[in-house]
Amino acid sequence: MSVSRAVTHIDPNKLTAIHQRETQRFIHDHPKSAALYSRAQDSLLGGVPMNWMKKWAGAFPIFVQSAKGAHFTDVDGRDYIDLCLGDTGAMTGHSPDIVIESVARQARQGITLMLPTEDALWVGENLKHRFGLPFWQFTLTATDANRFAIRIAREITQRRKILVFNFCYHGTVDESFATLDPDGTVGPRRGNIGPPVNPAGTTRVVEFNDLVALEAALKHNDIACILAEPAMTNVGIILPDAGYWQAAQDLARRYGTLFIADETHTICAGPGGCTRAWHLTPDLLVFGKPIGSGIPGATYGCTQEVADRISARIHLEDCDVGGIGGTLAGNALSLAAMRATLEHILTPAAFEHMTRLATRFTEGVAAEIRKANLPWSVTQLGARAEYTFTATAPRNGGASYAASDFELERLLHLYALNRGVLLTPFHSMALMCPATTEYDVDAHTRIFAQAVAELTSPE
Repeated sequence: MSVSRAVTHIDPNKLTAIHQRETQRFIHDHPKSAALYSRAQDSLLGGVPMNWMKKWAGAFPIFVQSAKGAHFTDVDGRDYIDLCLGDTGAMTGHSPDIVIESVARQARQGITLMLPTEDALWVGENLKHRFGLPFWQFTLTATDANRFAIRIAREITQRRKILVFNFCYHGTVDESFATLDPDGTVGPRRGNIGPPVNPAGTTRVVEFNDLVALEAALKHNDIACILAEPAMTNVGIILPDAGYWQAAQDLARRYGTLFIADETHTICAGPGGCTRAWHLTPDLLVFGKPIGSGIPGATYGCTQEVADRISARIHLEDCDVGGIGGTLAGNALSLAAMRATLEHILTPAAFEHMTRLATRFTEGVAAEIRKANLPWSVTQLGARAEYTFTATAPRNGGASYAASDFELERLLHLYALNRGVLLTPFHSMALMCPATTEYDVDAHTRIFAQAVAELTSPE
């Protein structure tokens, strides 16, 4: 669902003043995190384990002491409602007991072997039932799963290019860091670090929900696959138009292009992601992040036709040097975590609970947007909801990116963080887990209302 209202101006001077006040509050409340961040400058590049951790709202990232369910505690002893949940990696909630028990048991029995365990069969059978694709293999990350799916698509189509949607996100897949320049040509996405080649040589880019542009790109007959989230999620939630995916899949089949559905984020739509909820028929499907409740692991599946075509091109002598695999892929520990997660946590009942809370979040935020007469909208996809700074929910990545406001977003994130709520740092996304409560959702709504009231007050 989405909601929008008329335009209201927010005074940039007021925004700056509130941000400065909130920054000082943050520094005052987090002395131990500040000390650890200072110490980290001597051993961690940029003072963080991964570069994007610098983007958290606040003067420095907060350091975590412990996490359980829908909450975590930082080293300064402050408790937080976690609506980020590891940007979907902890959508199951932090450290579910059943997964901890399964992982501990498997750790005592063996962690990695380069040999299969019975858990792999159970997980493959479960994935087949959830998504409708018959064959599965495993990786450590969704990025690797996407890479391997792309390799398979290129091999069996003998085409070199892929197609992605403008401002998509598929992990660190090189080909996906491409956007449309103002003149409509493909170029590297802003901030793309050390691209190996100009992505125009590997990638075609079109806007989401534009069937005319999609067919025009496919007509070149050089696209091995469309790599896409069924709904875009990393530049705001962008839902497909009615009938879009049916028409897009028909076009792909007409031009001999495979469709890879990346359900890593859109698994929030239900036990079988958007593929099951919307009756999609992808040729390959990728699912990572929450599949192991935070234990590294991911998977990719394919149809019978894709399995037959790729099997015919892989020779036993070369199957270990073809660019698909990894020594730790499909390890026993990951598969034990996946089995426990799929069997006991990512259940229909859990999704019903999470989706109901996401609806509560959406309706609460929408009510405050209406009350303040702000030009913002809020959109829901299953257990996920997100607000954007545009009156009408965007239909494509270009429009959503153009509506972004980095400073306003950082203030709202910092405002919430200072009051005990964590949102996803790169956009204003909230995700529910099985342990999330109505109290957690309503706490965010109250904080959001307070922030909006301050930003829009006439004083």
